[in-house]
Amino acid sequence: MLKKIAVISAILDEPLMSQEQFNKVIANFKGIIRGRMGIPFEEEGISVVTITVIGEIDEINSLTGKLGNIPNVQVKTSISKKDIKDKD
Repeated sequence: MLKKIAVISAILDEPLMSQEQFNKVIANFKGIIRGRMGIPFEEEGISVVTITVIGEIDEINSLTGKLGNIPNVQVKTSISKKDIKDKD
């Protein structure tokens, strides 16, 4: 199967209210996640999270959609045009 590399960027406007649900969604997709970086902006009450994934388009879109449905979370995804062959 062909996979893609993607970067998902998320802004949590109310991190204390949304981070538990955000982390639960991320945990459900741990098989495609290759890296994660979070930067809290405590004074502004915002957190910025970037997640690097390798997966099928449907998996990437599913993760993006689930994160985007969390209240006070904005998500954008950049997907590589290059296909990656599955090693299985």
